Amino acid sequence: MSNLKPGLGRGLDALINPQMKDKIDAPVAVSNKDLQKDDGTSYDVLAKIPIGAIAPNPYQPRTEFDPEAQDELRKSILENGLIQPVTVRRVSKDHYELISGERRLRACKDVAMKEIPAYIIKVETKEAMLALSLIENLQREELNAIEVANAYKRLMEECNLTQEEIADRVGKDRTTVTNTIRLLKLPQRIQQSLIKDEISAGHARALINIPSEIIQLEILDKIISHNLSVRKVEDIVRKYTSSKSGSKKKVSVHIKSLGNLSQKDLEEKLQNILGTKVICKQKKNGTGELIIEYYSLDELERLFELFEIIGKNYN
Repeated sequence: MSNLKPGLGRGLDALINPQMKDKIDAPVAVSNKDLQKDDGTSYDVLAKIPIGAIAPNPYQPRTEFDPEAQDELRKSILENGLIQPVTVRRVSKDHYELISGERRLRACKDVAMKEIPAYIIKVETKEAMLALSLIENLQREELNAIEVANAYKRLMEECNLTQEEIADRVGKDRTTVTNTIRLLKLPQRIQQSLIKDEISAGHARALINIPSEIIQLEILDKIISHNLSVRKVEDIVRKYTSSKSGSKKKVSVHIKSLGNLSQKDLEEKLQNILGTKVICKQKKNGTGELIIEYYSLDELERLFELFEIIGKNYN
């Protein structure tokens, strides 16, 4: 952990250390009757603490809580007790701050438990708390893709971790970390569709390669309405971004008027939408000609498919 900023403390080392992580993450059937109450001074122990003495985690990366899954957890706790203790840091003798286990803590509150089994560890700085909270949640793989991307971003910006270091901490390839962070470049509408499970992370990663937000959203609508597979979307994107090589050819489209747009503005807007060079030739009588360039038969096919998508949305 020497690559982290000074002051991250041994708590982070303990939680991320594979041996300690196995110990903490291992499901343990715990009963309040079998546990001693916290003595107010010990660290790295499993003890019984008052639920009301636990403050929320200010760095909680999770923003979505499935009501159905939460209801199932409440029923499980009532029938079987709490299988996995929460993890907290000691703030003072009788006060704690949650590190992991918000779903479990909420469920225990809902069933009117007064005390809860908790691992109590030492975390000395806010920076260490942030890293602990984010990495612990990432390791459990319970976050949606956008929550994961935001967690990676915070680790980079607030904890000065590189993508390589993040990948090492959470057991992922660096390219996985990079591609996940790129999801944050997508329009909010696509990010929300990903959060709502309307599309998968595979769909979203394919859409990133489309330079035009307008076309990204057009394809998003098609994914949802036609239940397109990730492979089909990748094929659409591949055609859209196909290599612009080969002999130059032209497709001309006549229009009646340029409206309020200047020639340059119209060219730029169309180039952003179509992903290829567009030349606008305006005539004195107010009519004009659009020249849409393509550089291979694959790109021509892509343009036809794109026109089909746009046409269906405006019919």
